Amino acid sequence: MGNDDRFVKCLTEVLRHEGGYVDHPSDPGGATNMGITRETLARWRKVTPWTDLPKAAVQDLTLDEAGLIYRANYWNTARAGSMPAGVDLALFDFAVNSGPDRAIRVLQGVLGVAADGEVGPVTLAAVQATDPRRLVNALCDRRLSFLQRLASFSVFGRGWTRRVAEIRAAALADARLPSTMQRRTTMTMLSGYRTYIVAAFMLVAGLAQVLGVELPTLDGGSAGSLVLEALAIIFLRKGLKSDAA
Repeated sequence: MGNDDRFVKCLTEVLRHEGGYVDHPSDPGGATNMGITRETLARWRKVTPWTDLPKAAVQDLTLDEAGLIYRANYWNTARAGSMPAGVDLALFDFAVNSGPDRAIRVLQGVLGVAADGEVGPVTLAAVQATDPRRLVNALCDRRLSFLQRLASFSVFGRGWTRRVAEIRAAALADARLPSTMQRRTTMTMLSGYRTYIVAAFMLVAGLAQVLGVELPTLDGGSAGSLVLEALAIIFLRKGLKSDAA
């Protein structure tokens, strides 16, 4: 499944929890539609101060514009598109609910890397080296723990708890599917067996030269070098397989 397909799938799940227009007096976000607050929409539309944006603009927000905001401000900022299936949803929904900076820092805390709020090569490498199901569970556990410490948990706690539980279930279901990375790794490992075939031909050619049989297609390589190169390829391949395992 491509990045765009994953974004649409994850956004659909997020919007299922966000719902339509609300303006709850206990919600610090104020007027909100499809999870997009009045302040967020004002910043997106470059309205300053944000209070100059009427609540009617939030009510009239279209799905297309909401999707653009979600992709730019949350999906791309958290680099969810670079995450394995399942982890992308757990991180994306966390970012939407509590802000990308917090979601990223929590992810980095789970991974044991510097929690700088920026998803760079170190964070991505740590993600790829970690079981996605473990990451999903750890993210959801820490997210719920954070929410439970908020003063407004007494008002919104039941809904938040249900949302985290449902996101966890959906993310774990997605994590069972072979990701693009996993498929690519499997194909690379399978195609790597061709190196054994090449090494075998080199080994045969080297031994043939020792026995006085010339193979014109491999001219230029001495018997000794061919044998050594063949053995080097075989042992290097075995080492790579061990590392991958």
